[in-house]
Amino acid sequence: MPNEHYAYILIFNEKWWNRLCKRNRSSDEIHVFVRKNRVGPLETQKLLFYVGKPIIQIRGVADFIERLTGDYKDLWNAYGDETCLKNFDEYVNFLKGRKTATFIRFTNFHELRNPISMDAIIQALGVLRIPRGGKYLNRETANQLTV
Repeated sequence: MPNEHYAYILIFNEKWWNRLCKRNRSSDEIHVFVRKNRVGPLETQKLLFYVGKPIIQIRGVADFIERLTGDYKDLWNAYGDETCLKNFDEYVNFLKGRKTATFIRFTNFHELRNPISMDAIIQALGVLRIPRGGKYLNRETANQLTV
């Protein structure tokens, strides 16, 4: 795997971040981040969880397993219990009529004791905003942010 794709920043909103943290406290091992489109990492080692407004920080990290895309029903049937969604109806409402979805599977999730501020992100990446689809980071930049 190229060094440029060592880590990937995923954007969460506060609601889904809080659900992930709550679910993780119940000691589930593998988690799934659900996307409505096919954006997300194909190959990476680490995921960095950026929580948008009003928090605006990287708040957690995890080990990437895989990205799966396909029929929304097939994905739910295979991996729905790994998501933060309460049931199939909530999942369908979340997708807003889309018939395909993307599941980003990860493990070893943990919250950072010292979240990474937007100032530190700007300094390390040289950008004022994280792209909505996420962003790959090389090993050096990821280590600079998480050390």
